[in-house]
Amino acid sequence: DHLISSIDCDLSGLRVLVDCANGAASATAPDLFDGLPLHADFIHREPDGVNINDGCGSTHLKSLSEGVVAGGYDLGIAFDGDADRCLLVDETGHTIDGDKVMAVCGADLRRHGKLSGNAIVATVMSNLGLHEYCRKEGIELVCTAVGDRHVLEKMLECGYAIGGEQSGHIIFLDYMPTGDGQLAALQFLDILSHSDKKASELSAAVRQYPQLLQNVRVTSNEQKAAIMRSDSLREAIQKAEAELGENGRVLIRPSGTEPLIRVMVEAGTERQAQAVTETLVQHVENLQKSSEK
Repeated sequence: DHLISSIDCDLSGLRVLVDCANGAASATAPDLFDGLPLHADFIHREPDGVNINDGCGSTHLKSLSEGVVAGGYDLGIAFDGDADRCLLVDETGHTIDGDKVMAVCGADLRRHGKLSGNAIVATVMSNLGLHEYCRKEGIELVCTAVGDRHVLEKMLECGYAIGGEQSGHIIFLDYMPTGDGQLAALQFLDILSHSDKKASELSAAVRQYPQLLQNVRVTSNEQKAAIMRSDSLREAIQKAEAELGENGRVLIRPSGTEPLIRVMVEAGTERQAQAVTETLVQHVENLQKSSEK
């Protein structure tokens, strides 16, 4: 009832396909969508205790994408196992990730005078396309460390209304102090219903730069810290950023929980992203070998 009360629109005529990930949404999503004036069908809603997220849900969108296109649905909605994440699939079968959901919903909040601080809170992993979109729209993009906990802390500190992660954790602080996939889905459906646009048109405003992420395993947290402090690594990053220019970025960060160094590269083309990633990964691996001598 609370989730339904968060929207005020006519959803009649919309057709959605919902992937429940054989998880929590298997119990809640049918009740939620049956209470709305739209047509909803459900897949992967037969949990047996071990099939949660197994080839389905927000981490495996292939079956949802195929189902949306084959069935002529307006939108596909994918939750993860505990339904705090939501990713979407447009009518052509393409993914609408958390960055695009935040952009669409943030712009709509601003149109209605509800985008407090004129800002969206994201993490350092959000795609360069979201940065580009916010600059163009005059919206401030505030970036935190990875993790919805950090996003929420910044939102509470500054009173921001919306924040989240590329992976689909979206927080709408006016309605709930935590990420909730079903709330995020309803907010997007609300906008879709009164936009006179298709889902693909709504999300097209945010360019998706090719993004590659590769982990380099190290032997210890001490070695990880030493590599991250290296002048050589800093110089390699600067060289890569100069090569990419304004059409890309580099983020190399240590994992907070594992002996890993994460190398992320975004670029204008997949080929360039791959080449720069390979160069930086090789550099980190060489630093690791040198430290072990």
